[in-house]
Amino acid sequence: MKARDIVVQIPTVTLKDPVAKAVRVMTQEQLPGLIVVDENSKPRIVIPGTQVLRMAVLHSYQDDPALARTIDEAHADRFWQDLGNRTVGECLPGYPAKPVTASLDATLLELATLMGRLHSPLVAIVDHTHALVGAVTLNRLLINLALPDLDN
Repeated sequence: MKARDIVVQIPTVTLKDPVAKAVRVMTQEQLPGLIVVDENSKPRIVIPGTQVLRMAVLHSYQDDPALARTIDEAHADRFWQDLGNRTVGECLPGYPAKPVTASLDATLLELATLMGRLHSPLVAIVDHTHALVGAVTLNRLLINLALPDLDN
């Protein structure tokens, strides 16, 4: 089985999109992460869900976890509403320039190796021109690895 057999279409975001949109896209589609594309819809970055969540937390709280403990529960439950107009691009300095991608011909073993090595629950699947075709999620990969064994 190859990537082409299990690839799925997922929504993407751009570096100019607000972080709030990125969080909304990921949650509405129940994705394990996001693919950030450029103006030509080519993958720029693949972001695991934990890092999307990190974008939603103000740096002051990340730099000083004790500060987060000083926020009352009512405000802490709405911290993500304080994002304002921050964009995905503003929240991603230092991210690797090369996204987690694989070709349509990648085997399930290649996808599993890539996900494990790069700690990514999502792989952008690209064609020979490096245009985005879709994605393989960790869940989709595991289902296709495990289901054939359940018949035994």
